[in-house]
Amino acid sequence: MSSHAHSHGPDPDAPPPTEEALGRRRRAVWLMLLLLVPVGLATVIGLVALWPSGEPTRAELAAEQALPPGTTYPDGRIIEVETFDCGLDPDPAAAPQTCATAVVEVLGGEGAGDFQQIDMPPEVVAAGVSEGDTLVLTRDAGAEGGPTYAFYDYARDAPIIVLAVAFAVVVGVVARLRGLASLLGLAFAFFVLLQFMLPGLLTEDSPTLVSLVGSAAIMFVVLYLAHGFTARTTTALVGTLFGLTMVAVMGSLAVSAARLTGLTSDDAFTLQRFDPTLDFSGLVLAGVVVAGLGVLNDVTITQASAIWQLHEVSPEMTWRELYTRGMAVGRDHIASTVYTIVFAYAGAALPLLLLLEIYATPVWTLVTSAALAEEVIRTLVGAIALVLAVPVTTAAGAFFAKAADTQAGAATERSLTALRTRFAR
Repeated sequence: MSSHAHSHGPDPDAPPPTEEALGRRRRAVWLMLLLLVPVGLATVIGLVALWPSGEPTRAELAAEQALPPGTTYPDGRIIEVETFDCGLDPDPAAAPQTCATAVVEVLGGEGAGDFQQIDMPPEVVAAGVSEGDTLVLTRDAGAEGGPTYAFYDYARDAPIIVLAVAFAVVVGVVARLRGLASLLGLAFAFFVLLQFMLPGLLTEDSPTLVSLVGSAAIMFVVLYLAHGFTARTTTALVGTLFGLTMVAVMGSLAVSAARLTGLTSDDAFTLQRFDPTLDFSGLVLAGVVVAGLGVLNDVTITQASAIWQLHEVSPEMTWRELYTRGMAVGRDHIASTVYTIVFAYAGAALPLLLLLEIYATPVWTLVTSAALAEEVIRTLVGAIALVLAVPVTTAAGAFFAKAADTQAGAATERSLTALRTRFAR
């Protein structure tokens, strides 16, 4: 999901906090840990209990049987390509179709160095092929008469690697150590996603529970790694976990009420063929939870930072004043972030939205159809949780800030009482 520019940390040009302010932060962190430690322990227990066993799932076994045994995916370089007309429609007004036969040199695997002839369909030729291009091939080692090769996809290694390196360099140069820490957090998030959440969603465990546990684990590590073990980070974590819980609860109710089956794409139908017992409605909800991670983190860390900056500038503010001023910032943030989440989902559903232009079906009928309703409900649930996370994060930050002040005041009063007693003697 796309994000937008916000200041997620203290102003680097602002004066450093005083010792008194640092003391308030530390006391607030300990207060918040009384809430977060049980949640963290529950997350660890959930990870241990739900961690996939490593045994192939029913869907994975079915997928292995669907492919010929010994299938590999070597790269191949086009040495020669010859196009020809393959249109079968006799209507002269029909769009022409051009197929191609290419001679490729196999670049890897057991057949490296061999030259093979492969056929390419019109949609591949239309996207552009020429001598010197690198393709991904399939190699069926068990075919009669020896291994056979076929076109599988374009090779996209170079652009993806270049963009990934450029992304890492830009983040490191601009954000420095904090940016590098965020990249480590991103690596951890992908580890949890690939090793826990995706395999777990293919088992008989609850997709909602798997996605919640995995998302909570990601947020615990990513937030503290990227933003440090501070009061504002802990405040943001409280708000983020609340938002994830709201997504799960509201999403579960919405998916059930709207009777979303999750079977709205070719990929979902393919997955159903591999394992009809999967909870596809639960997978819809799991997708909502995962999609909300980034934008919830964005909103909560900014709100937490605003509250603590206000408190340190004016520690005499009451809880209500802190909350009111923090929400003044939060309302502007909500307005811009709602656009972000809605347009991000709209972009992902663009092919479906184009149906509004080409079908004669009434607009409302299309909007409430299974395909579009899934995107609409996902957007609305995510947006509601996002909006509610702002006042909760603001209230939590103001509460713990003033609670830390109360502790500090009590400690100061005890110290003064002790001094007066000593001098009285």
